[in-house]
Amino acid sequence: MILLDGKHVSEQRNLELKDKIEVAKAIYHRPPKLSLVLVGDHPASLSYVRGKRRASKLVGMESDTHLLPENTTPETLRELITNLNQDETVDGILLQLPLPKHLDEDEFINLISKDKDTDGFHVVNQGNLYQTKPTVHPATPKGIMTLIDTYNIDVKGMHAVIVGRSAIVGFPVARLLMDRGATITVCHSKTKDLTYHTKQADLIVMAVGRPELLTKDMVKDGVIVIDVGINRVDGKLVGDANFDDLKDVASYLTPVPGGVGPMTIHSVLENTFELYLKHLKKDN
Repeated sequence: MILLDGKHVSEQRNLELKDKIEVAKAIYHRPPKLSLVLVGDHPASLSYVRGKRRASKLVGMESDTHLLPENTTPETLRELITNLNQDETVDGILLQLPLPKHLDEDEFINLISKDKDTDGFHVVNQGNLYQTKPTVHPATPKGIMTLIDTYNIDVKGMHAVIVGRSAIVGFPVARLLMDRGATITVCHSKTKDLTYHTKQADLIVMAVGRPELLTKDMVKDGVIVIDVGINRVDGKLVGDANFDDLKDVASYLTPVPGGVGPMTIHSVLENTFELYLKHLKKDN
């Protein structure tokens, strides 16, 4: 089994990104800037935001964080996002999800300018993705594809099974894998006999949020498993795949933590850098 080491790959790619930012700063006289917006104090969300800020600093990117209380009104959040859209020094805006229940996620995701949408969730950017047009790719699917490329995995002709159908991971990663020539099956909570589908898979992406759901009796020998799940069980982080159970049958396997997570953060930085270049080239 070969470990798909997202931590190592992201560290290497962040060093490359740091060099690119240094070159761009000399041309444009300022670094890229990412604005992070967090509503409430959910521990996992706070941890994600801190991780993105740390990573931004490491690559020489400027970032600021807008922390809003749990009971923030829609009007207050609208005003903040509108101001960030209009701020010429801001290149990327990341709205940390989930939002409190009284705030409409779709409204605020789409209020962010499509040209500052560092997460790739805006309806126009997602539409471009599904039509195979140049666009911002959602960070986690983009990180998965980067990991696949780094390990020279050619998915053309493979049967890829995606477990989970969210607009954040499941749908876009299915599209990106399909664009590479894979045959796609998307499973979800209503799928009958999940094992029937996973046993046929050459590659499985687990993105359903159920701890250690995938076990070795559900896969064929040599399967590639990419685990997006982050679940806390008895104080320990585990994925949607049972790592210890699968390591003897999988050909490639991501760890949790240290697999897809660091690649997602890297992709956020990479997206912000790409938006920064487009932003400044348009203004020059």
